[in-house]
Amino acid sequence: MEQKKILLAIDGSKHSNAVLEKSIEYAKFLNAKIIILYCHNKFPVNLGEPYRDSQIAAIIRESEKLVAPFVQRLESENIPVEDRLMEEPAGKMISEVAEIEKCDLVIIGSRGFSNLTNLIVGSVTTRVLQTAPCPVLVIR
Repeated sequence: MEQKKILLAIDGSKHSNAVLEKSIEYAKFLNAKIIILYCHNKFPVNLGEPYRDSQIAAIIRESEKLVAPFVQRLESENIPVEDRLMEEPAGKMISEVAEIEKCDLVIIGSRGFSNLTNLIVGSVTTRVLQTAPCPVLVIR
């Protein structure tokens, strides 16, 4: 039997910690592996070399720094974990990764960091609820 997979979507907000704790609970119950997904800002396209490369490196460095405590926490609980760092838009990427990885469950916060785009288009959580290929657990 194939191991269950839970996609844990984080954004660095205070809700991410609550989402982490709930994902630990579900992973233990389901004997599942967790895939952490963090969607960072888009890479710059208007900058020339070497500025573009230094900006990309900074974005990746910050993303890895944000994800590291989540990975460490899961490893301390002996839960298999992988991470994925993707470019936004988060609502689209969460559903795509869940489909590609054949996840059994997506766990996401009800709120997180938002920007003007999210206010105009709609929240990431709403988009994931509409497009995810598997059940979605929303944590308040």
